Amino acid sequence: MSSIDSKPAGFSWREVLRHFGSIAKPNQVHQAWKPWERVLFRFVFILLSLLVLPIDWKFYRDLFSVNWAQLHFHELFTLTKYQVQFIPQEHLPESGIGAFANWGIALLVAVAGTLAWSTVDKKRQEYTVLYYWLRVVVRYRLAIVLTAYGFIKLFPLQMPYPSLSNLLTNYGDFFAWKVYFQTVGIAPKYQSFLGFVEIVAAFLLINRRTVTFGVGLIFGFIGNVAVVNGLYDIGELTLSSLIVLLAVFLFVYDIPRLYNLLIKEGPTYANKLIPDFSDEVLRKMRLSLRTAFLFFVLLFGYKTFDNFVTDPYKVPHTPGLENAYGYYSVQEFVLNRDTIPYSKTDPNRWQDVVFEKWSTLTIKVNRPVKIDFTSAEAFHEHDIDRNYELAGHAGRHYFYYEADTVNQTLLLQNKNRNHRDEKLQLTYKRPDENTLVLSGKNENNDSIHVVLKKIHKKYMMFEGRRKPVKI
Repeated sequence: MSSIDSKPAGFSWREVLRHFGSIAKPNQVHQAWKPWERVLFRFVFILLSLLVLPIDWKFYRDLFSVNWAQLHFHELFTLTKYQVQFIPQEHLPESGIGAFANWGIALLVAVAGTLAWSTVDKKRQEYTVLYYWLRVVVRYRLAIVLTAYGFIKLFPLQMPYPSLSNLLTNYGDFFAWKVYFQTVGIAPKYQSFLGFVEIVAAFLLINRRTVTFGVGLIFGFIGNVAVVNGLYDIGELTLSSLIVLLAVFLFVYDIPRLYNLLIKEGPTYANKLIPDFSDEVLRKMRLSLRTAFLFFVLLFGYKTFDNFVTDPYKVPHTPGLENAYGYYSVQEFVLNRDTIPYSKTDPNRWQDVVFEKWSTLTIKVNRPVKIDFTSAEAFHEHDIDRNYELAGHAGRHYFYYEADTVNQTLLLQNKNRNHRDEKLQLTYKRPDENTLVLSGKNENNDSIHVVLKKIHKKYMMFEGRRKPVKI
């Protein structure tokens, strides 16, 4: 039957399966699959179901903890990155073969499930309809995650423009992933273009007639991202690999057709299964899926844009000390009434200071930095916890500060989670617009007196590299 004759009196799995099976036209004959094809499909079906479907209770914990009344885009973003966690993700390394431990468990479960399925379902000759529905699930799963990553690039949130402190950090002090992020971050329009490509690929996946084109974009773009994640140690290796794996699964469907068309130059049919949506339940489900996806796109797009305009999640929100933004040389440094001359080796003597546009002050000093190894992708409400600007390099010491402009005092605390006990209490004076004088106590309760002189340095990234600039 291809339509509903009457509504069932109660819930019945057989009735549900009847509707799903009616996706194929009644007169359509499916050829029997080869034995190895049936076994391979059972394995792939179980494996992808484990990797794609939200079977992990932690997904529902995160889902029900969302504050929908005050929804933040990062809550939705976290849900879109769902991956099954037999072993909690925080117990696994972010890169290397160990990051794929959950995949290994899924493989073992898929092998066991395949053996059991093959034992109880020996008479089944093909799984054409089930194959169709698995492709539907994979298409929508891919479209959701591509949309999420597309929007955080379209509105350049994932890779913010390099801060002034980052520009004044030696290249060799950066981790590989930070070099990559800042290389993309210096070209916001290019980053937006990359996001646009991902969103286009997502919409191509929603329409089964354009899936091949969407998969082509994924291979050309996300395939490169997967390599970047692996070689630059970005920390999203498993997710980017999952996207490529799902794209490969979708592309396998087209290989025989493309081979017949491009290599053998013979007649090629568009589909192995021609869907029939005359069944009312299927028609409503199709409309509901597309409506839900469009609603997600609009909601996530709006929330991402709102975050980009009002409070980019990787950059501190609190404005910095007024008219203090800039790069300062340390002209005078007095420690416990002892003046220390300029030195690149002294562990106490400051070399230079940077005031950011936000409430961050960074100091260049010859004192070791315990590196923050996180990818800095998480959302933090408080500025002191927003660690993107300092994660992945060891060149400078980053301090969050609270400014009391009435009493002209600064309370500083090291932003690095490995150095949070470092706190400074300083007063500031401004003899002129280019000079800042800081006095007070450092983290060791020693008295310090520092005279800072602003250097009006020009940066090619700010000035523009396609027009004459007088340095």
